[in-house]
Amino acid sequence: MGATFSYQCSKNKNTKRQKSRKEISSLNIFSESNASGKKGSVIFNYILKNEAEIPNFIWHMKSVEKLNLSHNRLSKVPPAVAALEHIIVLNLCGNCIVHLPQELGLLRNLKVLFVNMNYLSEMPEELHLCRKLEVLSLSHNFISGLPSAYSELSKLRKLNVSNNFLVNIPACVFQIKTLEFLHLGSNNIESIAESINYLESLKILIIDYNNIAALPRTICLLTSLEHLNVDYNKIQTLPNDLFLLTNLGRIAWNPLDKGFHVFNNPLVKPLPACVEGGLDMLVSYLKDG
Repeated sequence: MGATFSYQCSKNKNTKRQKSRKEISSLNIFSESNASGKKGSVIFNYILKNEAEIPNFIWHMKSVEKLNLSHNRLSKVPPAVAALEHIIVLNLCGNCIVHLPQELGLLRNLKVLFVNMNYLSEMPEELHLCRKLEVLSLSHNFISGLPSAYSELSKLRKLNVSNNFLVNIPACVFQIKTLEFLHLGSNNIESIAESINYLESLKILIIDYNNIAALPRTICLLTSLEHLNVDYNKIQTLPNDLFLLTNLGRIAWNPLDKGFHVFNNPLVKPLPACVEGGLDMLVSYLKDG
Protein backbone atom coordinates (compact mmCIF):
# COMPACT_ATOMS: atom_id res chain seq x y z
CA MET A 1 0.00 0.00 0.00
CA GLY A 2 1.12 3.61 0.31
CA ALA A 3 1.51 6.16 -2.43
CA THR A 4 1.58 4.71 -5.94
CA PHE A 5 1.16 7.83 -8.09
CA SER A 6 3.71 9.34 -10.44
CA TYR A 7 4.16 12.59 -12.31
CA GLN A 8 6.24 13.73 -15.23
CA CYS A 9 8.25 16.57 -13.74
CA SER A 10 11.20 16.79 -16.09
CA LYS A 11 11.44 19.50 -18.71
CA ASN A 12 12.53 18.98 -22.28
CA LYS A 13 16.11 20.24 -22.07
CA ASN A 14 16.42 20.34 -25.84
CA THR A 15 13.77 22.98 -26.17
CA LYS A 16 14.53 26.58 -25.32
CA ARG A 17 11.97 29.23 -25.98
CA GLN A 18 10.41 32.28 -24.44
CA LYS A 19 7.11 31.88 -22.69
CA SER A 20 4.18 32.95 -24.79
CA ARG A 21 0.66 33.83 -23.79
CA LYS A 22 -0.46 30.43 -25.01
CA GLU A 23 1.59 28.77 -22.28
CA ILE A 24 -0.42 30.51 -19.60
CA SER A 25 -3.50 28.45 -18.84
CA SER A 26 -4.74 30.61 -15.98
CA LEU A 27 -3.61 33.85 -14.41
CA ASN A 28 -6.25 35.53 -12.27
CA ILE A 29 -6.15 38.17 -9.58
CA PHE A 30 -9.36 39.32 -7.98
CA SER A 31 -10.78 40.54 -4.70
CA GLU A 32 -13.66 39.24 -2.66
CA SER A 33 -16.14 41.59 -1.05
CA ASN A 34 -18.18 40.92 2.03
CA ALA A 35 -21.89 41.59 2.49
CA SER A 36 -21.27 45.25 3.34
CA GLY A 37 -19.40 45.80 0.08
CA LYS A 38 -16.03 46.27 1.74
CA LYS A 39 -12.99 44.84 0.03
CA GLY A 40 -12.17 41.40 1.32
CA SER A 41 -9.38 38.91 0.62
CA VAL A 42 -7.20 39.00 -2.47
CA ILE A 43 -7.20 35.71 -4.38
CA PHE A 44 -4.42 34.86 -6.79
CA ASN A 45 -4.64 31.88 -9.17
CA TYR A 46 -1.47 31.14 -11.08
CA ILE A 47 -1.30 28.10 -13.34
CA LEU A 48 1.40 27.71 -16.00
CA LYS A 49 2.46 24.84 -18.21
CA ASN A 50 5.97 23.41 -17.81
CA GLU A 51 6.83 25.85 -15.03
CA ALA A 52 9.26 24.65 -12.34
CA GLU A 53 9.74 27.84 -10.34
CA ILE A 54 7.42 30.32 -8.69
CA PRO A 55 7.88 33.79 -10.23
CA ASN A 56 9.53 36.28 -7.89
CA PHE A 57 6.81 38.89 -8.33
CA ILE A 58 4.44 36.74 -6.28
CA TRP A 59 6.48 37.36 -3.12
CA HIS A 60 5.84 41.10 -3.48
CA MET A 61 2.06 40.61 -3.34
CA LYS A 62 1.93 40.83 0.43
CA SER A 63 -1.81 41.49 0.59
CA VAL A 64 -2.67 38.10 -0.92
CA GLU A 65 -4.77 35.93 1.40
CA LYS A 66 -5.54 33.02 -0.94
CA LEU A 67 -2.86 31.69 -3.27
CA ASN A 68 -3.46 28.82 -5.70
CA LEU A 69 -0.32 27.38 -7.29
CA SER A 70 -1.75 23.91 -7.83
CA HIS A 71 -1.10 21.64 -10.81
CA ASN A 72 2.01 23.33 -12.08
CA ARG A 73 5.47 21.72 -12.33
CA LEU A 74 6.92 23.46 -9.29
CA SER A 75 9.95 21.72 -7.83
CA LYS A 76 10.42 23.85 -4.73
CA VAL A 77 9.00 26.60 -2.54
CA PRO A 78 11.66 29.22 -1.72
CA PRO A 79 12.20 30.80 1.71
CA ALA A 80 10.71 33.98 0.24
CA VAL A 81 7.28 32.48 0.95
CA ALA A 82 7.65 34.09 4.38
CA ALA A 83 6.84 37.45 2.75
CA LEU A 84 3.19 36.42 2.37
CA GLU A 85 2.36 37.51 5.88
CA HIS A 86 -1.39 37.75 5.26
CA ILE A 87 -1.81 34.41 3.52
CA ILE A 88 -4.73 32.33 4.83
CA VAL A 89 -5.09 29.63 2.17
CA LEU A 90 -2.11 28.15 0.30
CA ASN A 91 -2.68 25.49 -2.36
CA LEU A 92 0.39 23.66 -3.69
CA CYS A 93 -1.33 20.47 -4.86
CA GLY A 94 -0.19 18.50 -7.86
CA ASN A 95 3.38 19.72 -8.21
CA CYS A 96 6.83 18.10 -7.95
CA ILE A 97 7.85 19.54 -4.59
CA VAL A 98 10.28 17.40 -2.57
CA HIS A 99 10.93 19.82 0.29
CA LEU A 100 9.06 22.59 2.08
CA PRO A 101 11.05 25.43 3.68
CA GLN A 102 11.07 26.05 7.42
CA GLU A 103 9.93 29.59 6.63
CA LEU A 104 6.39 28.23 6.30
CA GLY A 105 6.30 28.56 10.07
CA LEU A 106 6.37 32.34 9.67
CA LEU A 107 2.95 32.37 8.01
CA ARG A 108 1.15 33.09 11.26
CA ASN A 109 -2.23 33.73 9.59
CA LEU A 110 -2.24 30.48 7.61
CA LYS A 111 -5.43 28.47 8.13
CA VAL A 112 -5.47 26.07 5.17
CA LEU A 113 -2.52 24.28 3.56
CA PHE A 114 -2.85 21.83 0.67
CA VAL A 115 0.28 19.98 -0.48
CA ASN A 116 -1.39 16.84 -1.84
CA MET A 117 0.20 14.99 -4.76
CA ASN A 118 3.82 16.00 -4.42
CA TYR A 119 7.06 14.19 -3.55
CA LEU A 120 7.37 15.09 0.12
CA SER A 121 8.98 12.57 2.46
CA GLU A 122 8.79 14.80 5.52
CA MET A 123 7.18 17.98 6.78
CA PRO A 124 8.98 20.98 8.32
CA GLU A 125 8.73 21.02 12.11
CA GLU A 126 8.36 24.81 12.03
CA LEU A 127 4.84 24.46 10.66
CA HIS A 128 3.69 23.96 14.24
CA LEU A 129 4.16 27.73 14.68
CA CYS A 130 1.16 28.30 12.41
CA ARG A 131 -1.20 28.23 15.38
CA LYS A 132 -4.22 29.30 13.30
CA LEU A 133 -3.95 26.29 11.00
CA GLU A 134 -7.31 24.51 10.67
CA VAL A 135 -6.89 22.31 7.60
CA LEU A 136 -3.76 20.35 6.64
CA SER A 137 -3.91 18.05 3.62
CA LEU A 138 -0.84 15.94 2.81
CA SER A 139 -2.27 13.03 0.82
CA HIS A 140 -0.40 11.26 -2.00
CA ASN A 141 3.15 11.92 -0.86
CA PHE A 142 5.91 9.74 0.64
CA ILE A 143 5.50 10.75 4.28
CA SER A 144 6.35 8.19 6.98
CA GLY A 145 5.83 10.38 10.04
CA LEU A 146 4.97 13.82 11.39
CA PRO A 147 6.99 16.06 13.75
CA SER A 148 6.00 15.68 17.40
CA ALA A 149 5.64 19.47 17.62
CA TYR A 150 2.49 19.25 15.49
CA SER A 151 0.69 18.38 18.71
CA GLU A 152 0.70 22.16 19.29
CA LEU A 153 -1.60 22.82 16.32
CA SER A 154 -4.42 23.54 18.72
CA LYS A 155 -6.93 24.73 16.10
CA LEU A 156 -6.46 21.96 13.55
CA ARG A 157 -9.82 20.46 12.58
CA LYS A 158 -9.05 18.47 9.45
CA LEU A 159 -5.97 16.34 8.79
CA ASN A 160 -5.48 14.22 5.67
CA VAL A 161 -2.39 12.01 5.49
CA SER A 162 -3.88 9.34 3.24
CA ASN A 163 -1.89 7.58 0.53
CA ASN A 164 1.48 7.88 2.23
CA PHE A 165 3.87 5.49 3.97
CA LEU A 166 2.76 5.58 7.60
CA VAL A 167 3.28 2.37 9.58
CA ASN A 168 1.87 3.86 12.77
CA ILE A 169 -0.41 6.79 13.48
CA PRO A 170 1.98 9.61 14.46
CA ALA A 171 1.89 10.15 18.24
CA CYS A 172 1.33 13.88 17.82
CA VAL A 173 -2.05 13.21 16.18
CA PHE A 174 -3.55 11.93 19.43
CA GLN A 175 -2.74 15.24 21.12
CA ILE A 176 -4.70 17.36 18.64
CA LYS A 177 -8.01 17.27 20.47
CA THR A 178 -9.68 19.70 18.08
CA LEU A 179 -9.59 17.19 15.20
CA GLU A 180 -12.97 16.50 13.63
CA PHE A 181 -11.78 14.84 10.42
CA LEU A 182 -8.88 12.38 10.16
CA HIS A 183 -8.05 10.54 6.92
CA LEU A 184 -5.31 7.91 7.14
CA GLY A 185 -6.45 5.60 4.36
CA SER A 186 -4.06 3.76 2.03
CA ASN A 187 -1.01 3.62 4.28
CA ASN A 188 0.71 0.66 5.96
CA ILE A 189 -0.72 1.21 9.44
CA GLU A 190 -0.77 -1.97 11.52
CA SER A 191 -2.59 -0.82 14.64
CA ILE A 192 -4.59 1.96 16.24
CA ALA A 193 -3.21 3.08 19.60
CA GLU A 194 -5.42 3.01 22.69
CA SER A 195 -4.91 6.77 22.96
CA ILE A 196 -7.29 7.25 20.02
CA ASN A 197 -9.92 8.10 22.64
CA TYR A 198 -8.17 11.45 23.25
CA LEU A 199 -9.68 12.69 19.97
CA GLU A 200 -12.98 13.45 21.61
CA SER A 201 -14.13 15.85 18.88
CA LEU A 202 -13.56 13.39 16.04
CA LYS A 203 -16.55 12.96 13.73
CA ILE A 204 -14.97 11.29 10.71
CA LEU A 205 -12.22 8.66 10.86
CA ILE A 206 -11.13 7.02 7.61
CA ILE A 207 -8.44 4.38 7.92
CA ASP A 208 -9.31 1.97 5.12
CA TYR A 209 -6.76 0.06 3.02
CA ASN A 210 -4.26 -0.57 5.80
CA ASN A 211 -3.02 -3.62 7.75
CA ILE A 212 -5.01 -3.19 10.96
CA ALA A 213 -5.77 -6.47 12.75
CA ALA A 214 -7.99 -5.17 15.55
CA LEU A 215 -9.83 -2.09 16.77
CA PRO A 216 -8.95 -0.92 20.29
CA ARG A 217 -11.76 -0.87 22.84
CA THR A 218 -11.08 2.82 23.43
CA ILE A 219 -12.37 3.64 19.96
CA CYS A 220 -15.82 3.04 21.44
CA LEU A 221 -15.34 6.19 23.54
CA LEU A 222 -15.36 8.43 20.47
CA THR A 223 -19.04 9.17 20.88
CA SER A 224 -18.99 12.02 18.34
CA LEU A 225 -18.08 9.65 15.49
CA GLU A 226 -20.51 9.78 12.58
CA HIS A 227 -18.34 8.01 10.03
CA LEU A 228 -15.83 5.21 10.69
CA ASN A 229 -14.29 3.51 7.67
CA VAL A 230 -12.04 0.49 8.28
CA ASP A 231 -12.72 -1.24 4.95
CA TYR A 232 -9.96 -3.43 3.49
CA ASN A 233 -7.97 -4.22 6.61
CA LYS A 234 -7.23 -7.45 8.51
CA ILE A 235 -9.79 -7.10 11.29
CA GLN A 236 -11.15 -10.38 12.67
CA THR A 237 -13.20 -9.26 15.66
CA LEU A 238 -14.95 -6.09 16.76
CA PRO A 239 -15.12 -4.47 20.23
CA ASN A 240 -18.19 -5.47 22.25
CA ASP A 241 -18.86 -1.83 23.16
CA LEU A 242 -19.24 -0.73 19.58
CA PHE A 243 -22.91 -0.03 20.21
CA LEU A 244 -21.84 3.01 22.27
CA LEU A 245 -21.07 4.83 19.03
CA THR A 246 -24.68 5.89 18.63
CA ASN A 247 -23.91 8.58 16.04
CA LEU A 248 -22.60 5.95 13.63
CA GLY A 249 -26.10 4.57 13.45
CA ARG A 250 -25.68 1.65 11.08
CA ILE A 251 -23.53 -0.47 8.83
CA ALA A 252 -22.81 1.44 5.64
CA TRP A 253 -22.14 -0.26 2.32
CA ASN A 254 -22.07 2.74 0.01
CA PRO A 255 -18.67 4.52 0.31
CA LEU A 256 -20.44 7.88 0.29
CA ASP A 257 -22.73 7.06 3.21
CA LYS A 258 -21.99 7.92 6.80
CA GLY A 259 -21.93 5.05 9.26
CA PHE A 260 -19.65 2.11 10.03
CA HIS A 261 -17.71 0.70 7.06
CA VAL A 262 -16.14 -2.69 7.74
CA PHE A 263 -16.32 -4.27 4.29
CA ASN A 264 -13.58 -6.68 3.12
CA ASN A 265 -12.16 -7.70 6.48
CA PRO A 266 -11.56 -11.34 7.53
CA LEU A 267 -14.12 -11.24 10.34
CA VAL A 268 -14.34 -14.49 12.30
CA LYS A 269 -18.03 -14.48 11.50
CA PRO A 270 -18.56 -12.83 8.10
CA LEU A 271 -21.31 -10.27 7.75
CA PRO A 272 -24.43 -11.25 5.85
CA ALA A 273 -25.11 -9.46 2.58
CA CYS A 274 -27.30 -7.00 4.47
CA VAL A 275 -27.29 -6.25 8.18
CA GLU A 276 -30.45 -4.65 9.45
CA GLY A 277 -30.51 -2.50 12.56
CA GLY A 278 -27.85 -0.60 14.47
CA LEU A 279 -24.42 -1.50 15.78
CA ASP A 280 -25.82 -3.24 18.84
CA MET A 281 -27.47 -5.80 16.56
CA LEU A 282 -24.21 -6.20 14.66
CA VAL A 283 -22.29 -6.97 17.84
CA SER A 284 -24.96 -9.47 18.88
CA TYR A 285 -24.77 -11.12 15.49
CA LEU A 286 -21.00 -11.49 15.72
CA LYS A 287 -21.15 -12.83 19.28
CA ASP A 288 -23.83 -15.43 18.56
CA GLY A 289 -22.49 -18.80 17.54
